[in-house]
Amino acid sequence: MVKVIMGLKGAGKTKQMIDLINTAVGTEHGNVVAIEHGAKLTYDIHYKIRLVDVAEYDMPNYERLKGFICGLYASNFDITHIFLDSLGKMVRCDDNAQMEEFLDWLESFSERHGIKFTVTISADASLAGEGVRKYF
Repeated sequence: MVKVIMGLKGAGKTKQMIDLINTAVGTEHGNVVAIEHGAKLTYDIHYKIRLVDVAEYDMPNYERLKGFICGLYASNFDITHIFLDSLGKMVRCDDNAQMEEFLDWLESFSERHGIKFTVTISADASLAGEGVRKYF
């Protein structure tokens, strides 16, 4: 399952993400991972959540991010939910087709491995293509 939270800057996406992450601590039966660009969530999320600052790694494209997610899962098969905060900051790519392809890949990965994904994207939700809307 992939869920996308999309809205313009200041719309409350990160606050909503923090609430979802902290709720996941009590509801998930496995490990929860939060991936962000920067370390702004450090003091806002529960200490049991594995927080990964993707800025420490080179993420020039979606292929690298896919490999990163595969590596996380390969090292811990107990992961049940991965939160990706600010996808546009993680991968600096304005190609909507590539973003839609990445979301479809997440959905496929989710189905194969039983992992939920929640992703925030900073953009006007009314301008989102069908490839993104299907994950709202």
